[in-house]
Amino acid sequence: MMKVIGIGDNVVDKYEHIRTMYPGGNALNFAVYAKRLGVEAAFLGAFGTDREAGHVQESIQEIGLDTSHCKVYEGENGCARVTLKDGDRVFIGSNRCGVLREQGLNLTAGDLSYIKEFDLVHTGLYGFTEPELAKFKELDVPIGFDFSSDFTENQVNEIVPFVDYAYFSCSHLKADEMLNLMLKVTKMGCKLVLCTMGEKGALLFDGAKFYVQEPKLVKAIDTMGAGDSFITCFMVNYLSQTKEGILDQEQIITESLEKAANFSSQQCLVDGSFGYGKVYE
Repeated sequence: MMKVIGIGDNVVDKYEHIRTMYPGGNALNFAVYAKRLGVEAAFLGAFGTDREAGHVQESIQEIGLDTSHCKVYEGENGCARVTLKDGDRVFIGSNRCGVLREQGLNLTAGDLSYIKEFDLVHTGLYGFTEPELAKFKELDVPIGFDFSSDFTENQVNEIVPFVDYAYFSCSHLKADEMLNLMLKVTKMGCKLVLCTMGEKGALLFDGAKFYVQEPKLVKAIDTMGAGDSFITCFMVNYLSQTKEGILDQEQIITESLEKAANFSSQQCLVDGSFGYGKVYE
């Protein structure tokens, strides 16, 4: 069975309008969605020691993720304040991942040996893993990196040489800006570049061909985690089928994009990133 690991951020998203907090964060979302898709998944990140950290840890334990190499630091867990407007999540503020930002991951030789067992490392711009990317690269494990929407040109130039798969949230970009970005990133060595565009769907480039995926529109309850779920489902299906070697590249990509669109649309019918809400004072 394929094994994947999300490395970096976990947060609690505190929905202020209903005084309810939900576990989330890009790297943790990836691991949870991957497990729900039927592959072996783990999370490696840093927890604080507050009630928010406790809620995330309890939720992960119930889901059954491997967190054996996570760190715990005294202080605040990652936390974001959120509200909803017509089903769309609106961020009000955050502590920028709390103890993870303050302390880092501080990966040991044992951690790196453990990471080497996986078929894909997923991390991102909010995971504070940039100092570790060169170490990941030496492990010869494929790396996927989520640049989200607020990436800079410098970050792209510095990070892309270390990663195999790059993901961008591009709703804010013009078409020519997005296409130029995808061309640039593949020329820098990425095997695939995936741009999600919210209700406009997604665009993927493999260095030779562009693939367009139309969205599966639903009346959204909450769009939190929609992009993360799309990326996770695509990568799990793409790598699984590539490993089997039954289909050609074009068919694998097309089928994987279609499955990702369906999976992410269903995610929009779930409260929070993946449920597990808890009322707070």
